[in-house]
This record gives sequence, C-alpha cells and structure tokens, in this order.
Amino acid sequence: MRGLPLAVVGLFVAISASAADDAILSVKLRSRLSPVGQPAVAARETTANWNPKQTAIVVCDMWDRHWCRSAEARCGELAVPMNAMLQVARAQGVFIVHAPSACMKFYQDTPQRKRAQSAPYSQPPTTLSTTPRWGTAWCYSDPTREAILPIDATDDGCDCATHCPTGAPWTRQAAAIVIGPEDAITDNGQEIWNLFAEKKIDNVILCGVHLNMCVLGRPFGIRQMVRVGKNVALMRDMTDTMYNPKRPPGVHHFAGTDLMVEHVERYWCPSLTSTVFTGKPAFHFRDDPRAER
Repeated sequence: MRGLPLAVVGLFVAISASAADDAILSVKLRSRLSPVGQPAVAARETTANWNPKQTAIVVCDMWDRHWCRSAEARCGELAVPMNAMLQVARAQGVFIVHAPSACMKFYQDTPQRKRAQSAPYSQPPTTLSTTPRWGTAWCYSDPTREAILPIDATDDGCDCATHCPTGAPWTRQAAAIVIGPEDAITDNGQEIWNLFAEKKIDNVILCGVHLNMCVLGRPFGIRQMVRVGKNVALMRDMTDTMYNPKRPPGVHHFAGTDLMVEHVERYWCPSLTSTVFTGKPAFHFRDDPRAER
C-alpha cells in the first residue's frame, strides 16, 4: 500500500476487515446439557465462531399442507420470516437443505434434488437409522440419552377445537420458502450425510416443524445429526410443536413448545435464534400471548 493516500489506505483496511468479518458467523448458543437422571442445570449462553461455508441449515417438513388445521396455519405463518432468515443466511455462504419429507417426487427433476442424489457416497461414522415410522426412516428416543418428552402428544397433538382427521395431505414445501439455485433437497439420511461430507459441513442448524416429532426424529433431524458428530443447534424461534393443551402437562401450546426447546437444550444440543442472521428480534407467533415479553 506504499504511496497510496492515507484515506485510500484506511478504506482498504476497512474493506479487508469487513471481508474478514464476513468469514466468521458468531452464534450465541443457549444450552443446559446434563445427563439423564441428573438434576437440571440453569441455562447458560456461550458464543461460538463458525465458518459459514462449513455451516448448513436444514429446513424440516415445512409442508404446504397439514392434516391439522392449526398446525397448517402456524406453518404458513412461520414460512414467511423463515424465508427472510434463509435469504440472509444463504447470502452469507450458509448451505441450505430443504427437507419436506415424502415430497421428493414433486422435486424429482430439479437441480437441487439431483444435487443431493449425485453427491459422492461417504461412509457415516455410525449406522444411520433405517427403522421406519410414518413412511420413512426414524431415529427413536434413546432412554440412555434423553428423558421422556415433556409434552404428551399421544392424541397426535392436534389443538383444534374438534380433532382433525389424520392423513398426509402435503405434496411440497410451503411456496413462501424460496429454494435457491445453490440449495439442496432431500429427506434421506445417507444423501444428507453425503452432501455434508462433500461440502465439509461441520455445523448443522435445524429449523422447521414439529420439534417433538420430525425435527428430533427424522433421518436428518437432531438425534441423527448429533449421533454422527456434527455441531448441532436448534433455531428455537423457527419451530413449533404438535401439542394439545388439553393433554399433560396442561400448559399453553407455546409454553409446551418452550418445554420441548428446554428438553433439546438439556439432552441433545444448544439452541439459537434467527437473530444470529437477521439482526432482528426473534420471531413470535401472533397467537403467542407472551409475544411482548
């Protein structure tokens, strides 16, 4: 920089510092990890610096339709701010994987689907779950790793005034969530492992629905990603649960979601909020009575 005016030198340094900052994703992680059978510990927050190019966000089951009317409405509400968050993350170099389970036929001819299918095979460090549930592989709860879930969804979790008939009406991901040209589409555990190996992904953030079901149990979900050794985090303001307040523990729907977030933070992985990417306050559902708290 010899011979350059001081103003130009200052500009060059500022740009260089900005470029260096862009290479680091500073994430605030909230955790309360403690072994099964041990007393709960207070939540604590730490900061980790991740390389965005070694980071992925997996969008779990943000379908266009749902058999439960309330769940479908909340998913539709969540899709818009989730898309805004994904746009910022993508621009920062984060790899986005869309995982609308059982909807791969809709995307079979897209380059994003073919990207997942064509990633070179990579041997995972442990056997991936192939135990079926709801038409796909499933990672069931491990009693040596986690306690019983804190909310009861034995009625399937529908919180409508009249229980909706169950089914599988979904055909694709919610249209409000844009699939970028550099993204991938898969609901397959081996395919997602292949992608992460190819792209050297170390850090995996899960968002989407439903936390007490698919976000935990899918072959690309929290349990699987922790078991294969990734640095995993839940985006706690970009999720929901299937929970009917008429079932135990009898709390408000969104308080039930908070209990599930605490469960994940205690037994599986830390959580963060979309603020990490957007710089805006965490998302709140409009019907959450605690939205102003």
